[in-house]
Amino acid sequence: MSTTDRSNRWPLFLVGAVLALLGLVLAVGGIRLLWLGGSSYYLVAGVGLVVSGVLMILRQRWGAGVFAVVFIGTVIWALWEVGLSFWGHVPRLALLVVLAMAVALVSPRLDGGPTVRTGRRTAGVLALVFVAAVAWAFAPHNVYRAPVDESGSARIAAGVRSSSGEGAAGEDWVAYGGSNAATRYSTLNLINRENVHRLERAWVYRTGDMPIEGERKWGAETTPLKIGDTVYLCSAMNKLIALDATTGEERWRFDPKVGREYIPYTAACRGVAFHEAPALADDAPCKRRVIEGTLDARLIAVDASTGVPCPDFGNQGQVSLLTGMGEVLPAMVAVTSPPTIVRGIAVVGHQVLDGQYRNAPSGVIRGYDAVTGELAWAWDMLRPNEKGLPPEGETYSRGTPNAWTLFSGDEALGLVYVPMGNSSADYFSGTRTPTENKFNTSVVALDVTTGDVRWSFQTVHIDVWDYDLGSQPTLFGFPTEQGSVPALLLATKQGDIYVLDRATGRPLTPVEMRPAPSGGVDGNVLSPMQPHSTGMPVLRRPDLTERDMWGLTPIDQLYCRIQYREADYEGLYTPPSLDRRWIQWPGYNGGNDWGSVSIDVDRGVLVANYNNVPMYNQLLTREEANRRGLVALGMPGGSSESSGPQPMIGTPFAADIAPWRVKFTKLLCNDPPYGSITTIDLRTRRVIWTTPLGTARRNGPFGLPTYLPIAIGTPNNGGPVTTAGGLIFIAAATDDLIRAIDVDTGEVLWSDALPAGGQATPMTYEAGGQQYVLMMAGGHHFMETPAGDFVIAYRLRK
Repeated sequence: MSTTDRSNRWPLFLVGAVLALLGLVLAVGGIRLLWLGGSSYYLVAGVGLVVSGVLMILRQRWGAGVFAVVFIGTVIWALWEVGLSFWGHVPRLALLVVLAMAVALVSPRLDGGPTVRTGRRTAGVLALVFVAAVAWAFAPHNVYRAPVDESGSARIAAGVRSSSGEGAAGEDWVAYGGSNAATRYSTLNLINRENVHRLERAWVYRTGDMPIEGERKWGAETTPLKIGDTVYLCSAMNKLIALDATTGEERWRFDPKVGREYIPYTAACRGVAFHEAPALADDAPCKRRVIEGTLDARLIAVDASTGVPCPDFGNQGQVSLLTGMGEVLPAMVAVTSPPTIVRGIAVVGHQVLDGQYRNAPSGVIRGYDAVTGELAWAWDMLRPNEKGLPPEGETYSRGTPNAWTLFSGDEALGLVYVPMGNSSADYFSGTRTPTENKFNTSVVALDVTTGDVRWSFQTVHIDVWDYDLGSQPTLFGFPTEQGSVPALLLATKQGDIYVLDRATGRPLTPVEMRPAPSGGVDGNVLSPMQPHSTGMPVLRRPDLTERDMWGLTPIDQLYCRIQYREADYEGLYTPPSLDRRWIQWPGYNGGNDWGSVSIDVDRGVLVANYNNVPMYNQLLTREEANRRGLVALGMPGGSSESSGPQPMIGTPFAADIAPWRVKFTKLLCNDPPYGSITTIDLRTRRVIWTTPLGTARRNGPFGLPTYLPIAIGTPNNGGPVTTAGGLIFIAAATDDLIRAIDVDTGEVLWSDALPAGGQATPMTYEAGGQQYVLMMAGGHHFMETPAGDFVIAYRLRK
């Protein structure tokens, strides 16, 4: 064989070998998928690519012809499966287009093949198609905007300002959600659509609180307060800090010295509470005080002017929340959200570490006098008539649902609204009491004076999916034909949005009970019916199908299709299974989570960001858990992680909980977007617009950043803030950007790259005649964003 023949054969051999190898993988996987009842495409296409590759190696011109048939058939199949969905075509066509270019370039070397000119022209056309497709990736996809007559200026006049007057923040930001109504709405408009492009950093402060070497459980999640001329915040490890609101200069700090062993799933402090004691003289110490809960389960109160602990509060400024709890291992009980203060009572819940023990510490909710720190009442759901400490030798009821997230409060009604989580051992219900089943995953209205339950509303019956309520309830005046009704809005991890009368708990929008899937494992009690909010738009996407599986190539898409067919999945509320994996969609991170929603009370617009991330879970027998060495916290090798294997000691099962990803690329198995943001007109109860939230800037296959501004929509943690300037400020996404979005159109008007992950909710205030936007960039281990300790203030460039 001549040197020329060898040089002609090598390109053919290389291209043919790639086609044959790809075809072999698709054919083998396609047989498995077809056996499971899935698509026959992969087997047919795989065989075609093997035949094409072999013929190419043999220099047969039919090699290119067979490939052309596979290619054209794939285009037709892709259009049939996903229509014109851009992201749907990426795994189906992108790799084949690249291979088609290679085939076109080498096909003149085939016996009886086309001319070199024809091959190059074909490759050129395909290259233009590929470049156009890549360029199209930078255009927005999965965007919806309602027709103008369904939104527009008429909406702006339909304000839904809270009838209690608590709906909006102004010059100050006095509570985590702006106020106890938690609308996350500010009446400030000095920063608006016309000038937001001039926003720049005014100052940057660093808390100095960072994870130590080898420590990954980090996510500050902090939203500061601003009262008067001072900003108050807590660091991830509960250091209390006061800053000058105009310069960011530190005024004082107080370190409660929380040990690293008390870090639960995440080192996080979402914020602090502020209280002015009306009975104290104006010049008395701690007349104005800052109160926080700590990771080691203390309430700390310090003087707002000096940071010195308040001597009249508990024991020299602190109260232990472990009193009456019985045995508590470090990190099992932690306070990550600020107390809510209503009528002088600081109401506090706490996190109980997920997935460890059925006999975990109690989820008791308690109210403390905000001045003295004395226990005013305790709501222990299994001891409803005992409002004080348990008798000596007893404890608060163990294993009951806890409330780890943010509460809201109504001063006029004297109610605090508590979003409840689940009983300990999230994925098994067989040992729960009827009372636990009544209050788990419910919003509970407690009388702030007595701790009595006024009403409760449940969003999941007998929750075995960890769909605990993460979102802070939002209080506002709900527009009805009879006028504005004092209401509570609650967004859930399932993507449902409920609107309730906040005095009675009665639904103000329709709620429908629907049959839920049955089955699962013996002993796991399920509810045959589940509530669904039908009177408001639903944030979650439709149930998954095999066609929704994704990847960068046909191989990883095929992998996900096989996993889909191998798993149990009957839509929302598919019960946990033992013999094989089950798909949970949405996952336990939402939907909507602790970032909560915002309501523009002047425009009558709800703003909600949410996740589209599935989980791929499985129950494990106790024998299998022991074989894997799964042990709980407090035992050698025990961990405080809440994802991955969970021992669930005290139940028949353990659980393996994980996001549904392709192992080798680390990409999620469902198609984008993975996170979105939506606005809803509260008068018409219709979506105004929805758009993906987050770009591929810091995301990509194999966990590598692409640095591309492609709006793929990323998972997100943290919430939005809206202003009278017509803007939404939000970070939350994993691209480490903070954005200003036009509330009417969804257009991004300004953004800034943060030095660490922005998994927190921003806030805004006025100081020195200027409006500021404040953001904590602390990162988050679960969202895989860089850890940081940055507090960044923005204001308009003069």
